[in-house]
This record gives sequence, C-alpha cells and structure tokens, in this order.
Amino acid sequence: MPKKTIRDIDTAGKRCLVRVDFNVPLEEKDGAMVITDDTRIRETLPTINALIATGAKVILCSHLGRPKGQRDPKQSLAPVAPALSLMLGRPVDFAKDCIGDEAKAKALALAPGGVLLLENTRYHAGEEENASALAKEMAELAEIFVNDAFGSAHRAHSSTAGVADHLPAVSGLLMEKELAFLHDELEAPERPFVVILGGAKVSDKIAVINRLLEKADTIIVGGGMAYTFRKLVQGITLGKSLYKPEWEPIAQAALDKAKERGVKLLIPVDAMITDSFDFDAKKVGDTRYTGVNENIPDGWEGVDIGPETVKLFSEAIAGAKTVIWNGPMGVFEIKDCAKGTFDIAHVIAANQRAKTIIGGGDSVKAVKKAGVGEKVTFISTGGGASLELLEGKVLPGVAALQEK
Repeated sequence: MPKKTIRDIDTAGKRCLVRVDFNVPLEEKDGAMVITDDTRIRETLPTINALIATGAKVILCSHLGRPKGQRDPKQSLAPVAPALSLMLGRPVDFAKDCIGDEAKAKALALAPGGVLLLENTRYHAGEEENASALAKEMAELAEIFVNDAFGSAHRAHSSTAGVADHLPAVSGLLMEKELAFLHDELEAPERPFVVILGGAKVSDKIAVINRLLEKADTIIVGGGMAYTFRKLVQGITLGKSLYKPEWEPIAQAALDKAKERGVKLLIPVDAMITDSFDFDAKKVGDTRYTGVNENIPDGWEGVDIGPETVKLFSEAIAGAKTVIWNGPMGVFEIKDCAKGTFDIAHVIAANQRAKTIIGGGDSVKAVKKAGVGEKVTFISTGGGASLELLEGKVLPGVAALQEK
C-alpha cells in the first residue's frame, strides 16, 4: 500500500497537523484525571520525534472517549500534555479547543520543533459527521496533514479524512508500520501462513474468514464462534454455549470454501465447560474439560478450549512462517477461563522463525497479559481498523493519504 509518509515530504519549518490516537484510559484520582495506560502515546513518539528533528512545528489532534459533541472535563486531553512533555523531554503546549482563536494563535506562535496538543476533537458534533466546515477550520492551523492514528483510520471523521481535502496528507511512521504488517506482508506471506481467529460471533468474523481463506494455508477457529463449526462438523450438542441457528449457513459456507481451496480449517476438539457463568462478576461455577468430540451437556457452556485443542493448534502454529492472530480462544478476561488463550499466546511467541502479527483488540490484551508482548514480531494498535483492513476494506483515513 504505497502511501506517502513524512519521509516523502519536506516538513522543515512547516506547521504539521498530526492526527494521533491519544484515546487513552483515564481514572479519577484525588480529583484529577490520571492516565492509567500510556501505550498509545508512546507508540506515536517515533513520528513526533522525527518531525521535531526536521524543525517541523507539531500540532497534535486526537479524540478521547465518546463525549458526543459536548465538553466533558473527564474526557479532556489536558492530562496528556504533561505526560507527553515528560516523554519528549520538551514543553508541550495545550489549546482548550481544536479550532478557534486560541488554537490558531498557539499554532502560529510555534517555533521550529515546538509541540502543541489540541483539545478532544469529539467535543464538536461535526467530528463524527466528517463535517467539512470543522475539517476546513482544523486545516487552517497547518500546512501539512500527517495521519498516524491507525486505530481511527476506519472512520471517515473530520480529523481523520476530512482535513485531507484541504492539506497535503501523508502517513506517520506508526501508520506506515501498521499498513506494512497488516496489508503488505499479507499480500505475499511467507508460507506456511497460519491465521488464528477467535471471538464471539461467526457473523462478526465471516468477512475476515472469507478473505483470508484466499490467502492462508491453515485457518484456526477458536472462541465463541467455534461452537457453530463444532456442531456442523462433529455433530455434538452445545448446551448453553454461544450459538445461533442462523450462523450455521455462514459457517458451512466457510467450511465448503476451505475444502474447495485446499485450506486446512482447524476447530476445537475439546472444551472447558462451566455450569454457571457471570461475566460482569468475572466468576464461573463448577468447571471441567470435556473429552474429545464429547457433547456439552444441557445447562453447561463452553468458555475455553481444552488441552487436546491446544495440542492440535500448537502443531500448526509451530510449523508456520507467518502467523496472524485476531480474537481470543475463550473468555480470557475471567482468570479460570484464560488458560487456552494464554497457551496459544505462548506458542505463537515461541515460534521465533515466523513473523507473528497480533491483529488488534482483545488479542493484544491477551498477549500482554500472558507476558509475551515483547516476543512477537508486531502488535497492532487498531481493533476495528485492523479487522476491516484484514477484510480487504478500504479505510477512509488511509484512502485520504497521497499515493507515493
């Protein structure tokens, strides 16, 4: 996906409006909002530092939370400015709006290498509507637009796509890396290419399954969506496990396509089951593993893959040269149901001969919780964006960037 980056444009002394993803978790402590995880800020540092090094004047914009066009002090980007200042080792000014007189005055006053952070773009209702008036006013702050917010690239908003109608638009270094791993690498992956898909509903992932059935050597299906496949292939009863009759034709079409294309489609052969389940309280009742292809009894439901499934999946992963993982194997948020997901995370990390790509969302949390985040090749910062890119969709925030 050959899009221009900050390397392909002269940024020296230019005001650069940089769309970042500073949608960080905040918590109230002693009356102040505090950042509880600064990963998203750190991910943008290479782009910000590269621009500072050229003498660019850096104007950062981002959304935070869902304030729905209202000013909400609990969803303000103000706490990010001092945190970013510490990371960069230089002052970071803050404007109380992303448009208007103050933002304009501060943008124009920036010295080369100066950094300004604008307030939450979603304080304006026009942001999520991709309002051209808002995009135009934001564009007036700068001479170049840099999009480094891959996690928001699937949204056609004023600050992700609209601004590019008014300024030369290029990608930042994080966006470049995301596109390289989630698009370019998968155009011609080193083989065997193994795709691991988890999550709850078959209907959510079917577009990804269909797309990757055209590229993968093996597709591994886990999580809640696997039960529909198990019913079709193994003929087992599912108890209270996640399943809807309308998912059957979707799963069957995937099975047929895999057979037709000679792609191995691996599904679980056993499961951890429980007789009671409370996601909110993070509790399960009695649990046990089923035998291979054993029915799940009435009143019980599957919450994780079993040890025989881990062995089956591990063999395919260990022999791969390219692995992409999107979606957990079970309800890993509950400690008692996390073993299968964490085991798969460890198996992926152990294959050091392969390019191992973690495709956003819950898989990222799982890899980090399993303590193997440093041992995989690439971790995507985008949940919905990575999924849509894997589906083969055009992302508005990427489409708006200049071609190389």
